[in-house]
Amino acid sequence: MARAVRDCPDVVELSAGGFGTLQTPVPGGRVRGIAVRGDHVEVGVVVRFGRAIPDITAEIRDVLAPLAAGRPVHVYVEDVVAGLGEGSRASG
Repeated sequence: MARAVRDCPDVVELSAGGFGTLQTPVPGGRVRGIAVRGDHVEVGVVVRFGRAIPDITAEIRDVLAPLAAGRPVHVYVEDVVAGLGEGSRASG
């Protein structure tokens, strides 16, 4: 799921949210920015400025729908970053 979200052109990076709750434990660590719950999936993202946020979140939901096993996908835009060229990612 994380890779599919990162591959969306307007996603700069995944975000675990202000309190770090958007994470999923996996063997060897955690996947930051994706929280797979029993009845839904939550995704935190930082997006590139320029495109309408509802369009970006709809694209993320569409990309994750086949991977979410029928669970609804809730997308939280944690930040918007301006000034990054196409294909650039935020550092840190």
